[in-house]
Amino acid sequence: MKRNGRLSVAVLGAGLIGVDLVAKVLRSDSLDLRLVVGRSTDAPGLRQMTRMGLPVSTDGVASLVDPADPFDVAFDATNAMSHAEHAERLRPLGTMLVDLTPSKVGRMVVPTVNGTDVLSHPDVSDVNMVSCGGQASIPVLHAIARRHRIDYVEVVTTAATLSVGRSTRLNLDEYVETTQEAVREFTGVKDVKSILNLSPASPPATFRVAMSLLGDDLEPDSVRSAVAEAAHGLRAFVGGYDVTACTVDGGRAFIAVQVTAGGDRIPKYAGNLDIINSAALHVAEQYAADRLSTAGAETS
Repeated sequence: MKRNGRLSVAVLGAGLIGVDLVAKVLRSDSLDLRLVVGRSTDAPGLRQMTRMGLPVSTDGVASLVDPADPFDVAFDATNAMSHAEHAERLRPLGTMLVDLTPSKVGRMVVPTVNGTDVLSHPDVSDVNMVSCGGQASIPVLHAIARRHRIDYVEVVTTAATLSVGRSTRLNLDEYVETTQEAVREFTGVKDVKSILNLSPASPPATFRVAMSLLGDDLEPDSVRSAVAEAAHGLRAFVGGYDVTACTVDGGRAFIAVQVTAGGDRIPKYAGNLDIINSAALHVAEQYAADRLSTAGAETS
């Protein structure tokens, strides 16, 4: 399972998310990419992977189900409807399945909020990365909610249409529902609304998330400090994360953030892809560090 001191990895999905995820895994010191799975050899993403000399397959999750040599980690960058089957088939093999779809099937993870819990939890067979909007907003909202009572949260996500692939478009309703549920779970706020805008603007709009909060005890200095703390934590693995606005007026607060992609194989405006992939990679690398250190201790 382990080769050259790294965990074996498969990526399910060769769309916009999958292609960028592959580029990130290839740079990892602890993850070893061994397979990319797509729908068809004619799909642009899979053709690109083939030209790079990477091992590819069009057999779906079946290509990962080998009890003799299971993958240590699999990233699911397909769609929410397919994820439940993927999780069911991989669970007996002990593969850590990192879900980048808004399926709500597995345990929701936001790295700077509960990422370390993944390592201590007995079941890491299915972890869900919520959504790009969730990864951008929840660290900020969680930090504020720890200091202040919040009565209402509204999260408005705007992404360029060119940065939203086919699978994501199939899951727009699931995206909104999963983001709302995750905000409720991580903040304790019951009254939450999530809105998703796909912008056709030219030039394409850089990914951004606007958060509006209502609460009786919101204090400017405390809110700004919480936002700055959350942003600092995110920048450890999402370098293009920036707070563009933070205002507090009475019982209202407004925070806006923007995420610029770091390059790789996606344009800079596609921060939505960059943040969820970076979060997924961060969780997988934390898991790899724990697994590999444990293996080293057992053999020493």
